[in-house]
Amino acid sequence: MSWTMPIEFSKVREFARAVKSKSPEHRSPDGVIPPTFLVSGRLNWEPGRESAGAGLDFDLRRVLHGEEEYVFYGELPRVGDVLTGESRVGDRWEKPGKRGGTMRFARLITEFRDAAGNVVATQNSTIVETARPPKREGE
Repeated sequence: MSWTMPIEFSKVREFARAVKSKSPEHRSPDGVIPPTFLVSGRLNWEPGRESAGAGLDFDLRRVLHGEEEYVFYGELPRVGDVLTGESRVGDRWEKPGKRGGTMRFARLITEFRDAAGNVVATQNSTIVETARPPKREGE
């Protein structure tokens, strides 16, 4: 499912302050976004129940953020742009946890398109479901 993400000046400025950006291009009413601003797209605008991650059967109490990567295909999006985002699950894999059990991993891929339908950025997020801790004696 796709969703729209308006790039609003107040949100870009707020995000720039939060990440301690000193760049004037992130604080201008017609400026560009800080590259990691796109993380707020999935968190704030993607419908939670319809998100790519909602289809994973991960226990949210054990989920960690593993890795984040952004790929831009030209200029950074600007204040005033409206992007359309669409997320999907990419690779999934498992590996043994160091404390026992199995750790599960999933890569969530979000493509952001401009008004003309061109992909302007891709966000790759890796999430990790930690293994259950080993049972203690007597449990």
